[in-house]
Amino acid sequence: MVDLLHLAELFPPVDETAWRALVAKGLKGAPFESLTLTTVEGLPIAPLYPAQGARPAAFVPRPHDPGRPWDLRTLVAHPDPARANADALRDLEGGAASLVVRIDPTGRNGVAVGSADALVRVLQGVVLELAPVALDAGFLGPKAAHWLDAAAKASPGARLAPNLDPLSAFAEAGSSPGPIEAHLISAAATAARLVAAYPAANLFLASGRVVHEAGGGEAAELAFALSSALAYAKALVRAGLSMQEAFGRISLGLAADADHFLTIAKLRAARVLWGRLTSACGVNSAPRIEARSSHRMLAAEDAWTNMLRLTAAGFGAAIGGADAIVLGNFTDALGLPTAFARRQSRNTQLVLMAEAHLGRVVDPAAGAGYVEALTDAFARAAWADFQAIELRDGIVAALASGLVADAVRAAVEARAQAGPPKIVGVTAFPPTAAHDLDVERPDIRPVDAPDVGLPGPDGQCPPLVPIRLSEPYEGRA
Repeated sequence: MVDLLHLAELFPPVDETAWRALVAKGLKGAPFESLTLTTVEGLPIAPLYPAQGARPAAFVPRPHDPGRPWDLRTLVAHPDPARANADALRDLEGGAASLVVRIDPTGRNGVAVGSADALVRVLQGVVLELAPVALDAGFLGPKAAHWLDAAAKASPGARLAPNLDPLSAFAEAGSSPGPIEAHLISAAATAARLVAAYPAANLFLASGRVVHEAGGGEAAELAFALSSALAYAKALVRAGLSMQEAFGRISLGLAADADHFLTIAKLRAARVLWGRLTSACGVNSAPRIEARSSHRMLAAEDAWTNMLRLTAAGFGAAIGGADAIVLGNFTDALGLPTAFARRQSRNTQLVLMAEAHLGRVVDPAAGAGYVEALTDAFARAAWADFQAIELRDGIVAALASGLVADAVRAAVEARAQAGPPKIVGVTAFPPTAAHDLDVERPDIRPVDAPDVGLPGPDGQCPPLVPIRLSEPYEGRA
């Protein structure tokens, strides 16, 4: 009987020279360097990396809890508040640990909520002391935070996450109702009022996902998130918080893509960057990362294949060390999800957590040459981009001047120059026959929206418009 623990000893050792000799034979005269790839931002990806030693000293792993290694978070966005409440309760009963409620009074891109009473109805039956509730409300964030406060009834044990993020709303829309600086001040003032009542509340989400969804690269996404975090920390300090407490109330938001290696390295780089930023500000605050699956990677054609992309995204986010993971639904490129699609999304994470045991190791990628090198490359490039933003007087000025939009545009153009991407179900192995998928098509009933305008001229910047990578190639089969 073969001793499986010593199976490797049955094979002779192979060094790099032997491996390169076999590769050279397959290349038939082409240089070894021809195997080197680059990211859309020009960062090299070599065909071979040596094993690495210990991870960088600045790397901060997420807290280790093998029983519940990360927060399984689901998005609640059905326009009908009653249906949104049913979705929320079903998700929590089905294994979710927390919720993100996306609010949009028009009902086109979230729950049609325009008052505290309406949000209370959406959260009816949700025990806020057990199930954290986060918000995604754009410029409506400060008002929505007060509505969430009303739902929590000042319970100090309520685990709220208003996740104020006016900079992402500004970047995507290309404008703000009143000066964007005023929205930062308003959000910080609201957050400061919630600090005493909710000691566990996460107040701001410094998200770079708006860069990713518009087609930007990993370093630009990280730099946007980092610069947003600094802007939010400064606003909170001006509102009366200490720098230590300000950073302790901010989470980073990043996208998880189907390329799980890029996702792993990006999230690991984020932890390195957070350590460097907080250290430079004279504080010691552990990073918290919310990873949401990329919408730009989803296909409307042969949408069943999105299950594979979402699984890869969830895998990358978990291995990369995300503290909370939000996976979309495989039908999101077509419309609102059915109960079946929402169950698939939840169960994907549950399988990764409970059956694949991805949370049993603190940092599974540590020491892998490729991942360590990519982590370092992303961290260095993102820090350089962050410095460039700060030299422009911060993220608001960088957005207004077009610096951020130019970086996104360069990545989109680099991707286009590389030729049509291989997207299973669209450009590779397209379906031979069309198959309809069920999605929800509700009657949208807008509600009166509170005025979010602030005194002063509107802020303006080149908008970061979301894209889907497969859209230009769909319907060609």
